[in-house]
Amino acid sequence: MPIIKSAKKRVKTAAKANARNTRTRRNLREALKGFAKAMESGKAAGIVKAQNQATSAIDTAAKKNVIHKNKAARQKARLASQAKSAGVKPSKATPKVITPKAAKKTPIKKPATKKPAKKPVAKK
Repeated sequence: MPIIKSAKKRVKTAAKANARNTRTRRNLREALKGFAKAMESGKAAGIVKAQNQATSAIDTAAKKNVIHKNKAARQKARLASQAKSAGVKPSKATPKVITPKAAKKTPIKKPATKKPAKKPVAKK
């Protein structure tokens, strides 16, 4: 058991991170298993939904550094190829539509012009 205050804090922090990473890893595994079950069923709608959930779980795990980004890319590519071989058409990402309200929230700011600074008077 640590004696130094900072070491005690690191134990608590590591425990929290461990719990968070375990939860993320569990969600990832469940999503991948769900995709595998959907592939066995052969229903296109179920496969698309499971693929989206698995892709989301993979992205979350990669963002939180639970898995490496290259591993995430490899897994997503494998999911896509499996779905394609099952006869499911790849889903296109829907582009974000900017509503007038959203456009008003971010006004365009003009660059501020700076006046030249005066030189300090030298003392004699």
